[in-house]
Amino acid sequence: MPSEVANPGLNAAQAGSELAELMTPLVNQQGMTPTALSGVSLLRLARHQARTPLLYQPSLIIIAQGRKIGYLGDREIHYDPGHYLVQTLPLPFECETHGSPEAPLLGVSIQLEPALLSEMVATMGEVLGHNQATLPMASVAMNAGMQAAVLRLVRALHEPAELNTMGKARIRDVVFEALKGEQGPALKALVRGHGHYARIVQVLSSLHRDFADDYSVEQLARQANMSPSTFHQHFKQITRASPAQYIKQLRLIKAQQLLLQDDHNVSQAAQAVGYRSVPQFSRDYKRYFGDAPLQHRRQEQAMRS
Repeated sequence: MPSEVANPGLNAAQAGSELAELMTPLVNQQGMTPTALSGVSLLRLARHQARTPLLYQPSLIIIAQGRKIGYLGDREIHYDPGHYLVQTLPLPFECETHGSPEAPLLGVSIQLEPALLSEMVATMGEVLGHNQATLPMASVAMNAGMQAAVLRLVRALHEPAELNTMGKARIRDVVFEALKGEQGPALKALVRGHGHYARIVQVLSSLHRDFADDYSVEQLARQANMSPSTFHQHFKQITRASPAQYIKQLRLIKAQQLLLQDDHNVSQAAQAVGYRSVPQFSRDYKRYFGDAPLQHRRQEQAMRS
């Protein structure tokens, strides 16, 4: 499969080490930890996590220590202290995480807010445009501008006065650097509303809002104002999955969240995400995650305890 690894920016290791030092006292639990700054979370994982299905909301992921490998269809996407991830769509994908008790994976996630993106894209205009393919998820090489912006943001988390006064500006700094980067076109496409990419984005928004509803390709194609064959082609090109595969993956990941976070039982989780048959749900769940629903929950709870 193609591997997407950009050339790391200058002094990436040094900047990553400084960022890791800043993050270490701020986070001690496994997984994502929300910060006092809305939309910014810190990530820590002190073990290797084998390839497992995930769903990120549109965000920027910057790794200070350790590394991750994302798998989206036939694409392999690496992000580490020399690269940051730009995720413009909430796509189900698989991810492998490399961390250890001695050197846990450390990272920062910055949620991409549509209102902020719209305002910044409108202000920037076309001056910083690029002429490359629009990708919904890609690794971008760190540069000095992004390194400095992320360091300023994480330093602000240590200073309440700076956080309250300049926190939103620090987020703008990071988003601005991303808009100037290689994935700037994908970020701009989210708010411009033109072309096939924007129409697929609108359909994905509907699917995430009403994922338990029944959909047909014809219905989704009409929503996108495309023929079924054209819609199927563009949908698969962007998401690396057919509409039916995407909906199934989305429902299963939503069910996993209900089982692990909200303490639904298997029947409740299946019904909540649109399954009419609990046995079929259990079969699909085991095929996708590798374990039956209750077994998966027990394993996840044991690792978090």
